Amino acid sequence: MDHSTHGADSTWRTAISATLHCLTGCAIGEVLGMIIGTAFGWSNLATIVVSIVLAFFFGYALTMRPVLRAGIGFGAAVGVALAADTVSIAVMEVIDNAFMLAVPGALTAGLGDVLFWASLAASLVIAFVVTVPVNRWMISRGRGHAVVHRYHGAAAGHDDPHEHHHH
Repeated sequence: MDHSTHGADSTWRTAISATLHCLTGCAIGEVLGMIIGTAFGWSNLATIVVSIVLAFFFGYALTMRPVLRAGIGFGAAVGVALAADTVSIAVMEVIDNAFMLAVPGALTAGLGDVLFWASLAASLVIAFVVTVPVNRWMISRGRGHAVVHRYHGAAAGHDDPHEHHHH
């Protein structure tokens, strides 16, 4: 498969879609974590830990869905998701939570509070901006979402899945 025809644009596109994917998972995890933490009256630390765990879970789940659909075994799909998303989710969570901690009262603000949602939105935007180049760098090295990309091609039927053994 000749990648030179795609040029740099596709790498940025892939990086952006990979980051958006990860962002979706992280956002779901963060919000759920905050809801659970708030509902049970947990400490900030417990809430953050749960948010991070959920963010990784949903981030990986979103990555694995198309991979599993391409007919890859569950174990292999987990491997692909771990390879593709661990760095970007980790980067995102660090930035996201650091930002939430940095904004005075963001974490203690309730879910009905504009400050909470505004802080979360801002932190996700910052995380997105920082993570896209990280993802692009990984993809350009054939890591990260480049791994997932191989399966997307097979799933969409654009090319013969048997081709992939040459990589």
